[in-house]
Amino acid sequence: MPARTSTVRGREFGAAVRAVVDSTGMSHRAIAELLGWDPQKLSDLLTGKGGVNEIDFARLLGLCRVPEEEFDHLMALLKVSREKGWWQHYKGLLPVKMRTLIEHETVASEIHSWHLTLVPGLLQIPDYIRPLFEVWPKADPKDIDKRVEARVGRQRILEPGRKFFFYVHEQALLLPVGGETVWRDQLHHLLRLSVRPYVSIRVVPTRIGAHAGTMGEFSLMKFKKISPVVYTDTMNSGLFMEDHASVDLYSEVLKSLAGVALDEEESRSLITDIVS
Repeated sequence: MPARTSTVRGREFGAAVRAVVDSTGMSHRAIAELLGWDPQKLSDLLTGKGGVNEIDFARLLGLCRVPEEEFDHLMALLKVSREKGWWQHYKGLLPVKMRTLIEHETVASEIHSWHLTLVPGLLQIPDYIRPLFEVWPKADPKDIDKRVEARVGRQRILEPGRKFFFYVHEQALLLPVGGETVWRDQLHHLLRLSVRPYVSIRVVPTRIGAHAGTMGEFSLMKFKKISPVVYTDTMNSGLFMEDHASVDLYSEVLKSLAGVALDEEESRSLITDIVS
């Protein structure tokens, strides 16, 4: 089946509009009839394909009694929903809940990721997560519990039916985040997860020296019905890339890492040696 013609922005836009529509308690057909729309027009809107002008969209939001702040957010997204790629820049830190990232992780059939400095976020235990947020510059202490909860919540996707491929540099496993006890608990957690048939954890050993992943960490998400998306973040921004050139480039990095990383059994042995 060919990939749907939607974008990262468009899918978030569609998901947000769907939530607004569903909050009314009315069926999609009933809403379309009230607006004088063909039901397919509303369906296209909810799948991120657009197809409405600003006046029509404002009528929909008015019918759904959308609060002013969300109204402004959705009207702004409407104008760019067809553009590929999305640099989400925040004035302060990354938000507590990464709305766009979570939505894409939730529907991904495969997630391939590379981690240079820390254990992958999807594999972190709460006691490992907390000190990471505690040392963030300008982090609000009142938000730390919420941030830990949000990251742990993302881990609900670690279940059969999809595949996860984690490449982790050996140095990331040696960093004693949270102190020795927490660090050991974290490594034992990796060992437990590594035997799940849908989770692959492969370590890139320090001894190989320079490698294709030295430029930075990222995730590549694959889907059944839409094109792949690459995601990377900083302290106050997240970048989604979906153009073919970027996806091909990061796919080549993953291919290169696969060529130098230890296999799954060797990786388990190395983690066992470190924790011992």
